[in-house]
Amino acid sequence: MQRTEKRKIVLVGTGMVGMSYAYAVLNQNLCDELVLIDINRQKAAGEAMDLNHGVAFSGGNMEIYAGEYKDCRDADLVVLTAGLPQKEGQTRLELLKENRKIFRSILEPILENDFHGIFLVATNPVDIMAKIVYEISGFPAERVIGTGTALDTARLRYLLGEKFMIDPRNMHAYVMGEHGDSEFVPWSQAMMATKSIFDLCSETSDCHFQEMLEIEEEVRVSAYKIIEAKKATYYGIGMAMARITKAIFGNEYSVLTVSALLQGEYGEKGVFIGIPCVVNRNGIVKIIELSISAEEKQRLHMSCETLRNTSRELE
Repeated sequence: MQRTEKRKIVLVGTGMVGMSYAYAVLNQNLCDELVLIDINRQKAAGEAMDLNHGVAFSGGNMEIYAGEYKDCRDADLVVLTAGLPQKEGQTRLELLKENRKIFRSILEPILENDFHGIFLVATNPVDIMAKIVYEISGFPAERVIGTGTALDTARLRYLLGEKFMIDPRNMHAYVMGEHGDSEFVPWSQAMMATKSIFDLCSETSDCHFQEMLEIEEEVRVSAYKIIEAKKATYYGIGMAMARITKAIFGNEYSVLTVSALLQGEYGEKGVFIGIPCVVNRNGIVKIIELSISAEEKQRLHMSCETLRNTSRELE
């Protein structure tokens, strides 16, 4: 059947994260038109040329080029990976203030060119940056999506799959909260197929719940380990962004732990945070409220408070 609806993505920021995403999009044939925008126009042009030389080996016939903000007018998805990395001696708040300025300079021309699609935000700290996009753009909350804890959840499932020798896709567990140090795993909701992780662990030789807590800590610090070894992380997040893109363009109604605006769910309001959500062609159509324990609800509250305090400091 011939596709009649053209899928168009504008990617703002052609650093390692942006280009890992672009490479994943090309390999998975996730769109028909990919526009690269960067403050360094020459770099964007070079990246587009390099990707175009691989189109013949991909499964589609994608149009890829370096563009301008006017190209956002008919885009379905604007993906934001632009921003400064944290410098030595720079506080997180100082970095945030710089990246907010950058985002304002990016969002103004995007909005001036009548963009009406969905924003996908990957720039860190992603929960705060998603909230900044929401506030500056005035878009409905469902059309602003942060990558949230999608990658952290994938890391968790990979490690659980390794531990129990099960395909990670059959490990149903989530990382919730801030994409950062206050994130946590609601173990009460972790399952292999329909068997709880507690039952699975009790039936597995040499398995103690302490190991699950060690896996949770491994997920939390894995980015630090990667950065220590190779200075940055980009392949995993690029793949996570591609997965979210696939859910949007495929109108999948998939459950993904993206950063979304809480509006009363879990008793929390006014904060973007990583939470299981249903994602389809319209963005976030539903936030799923899991039956988490009182202790887990408190951990989510503390994570929300961490983000609220950062937002207050920013203001």
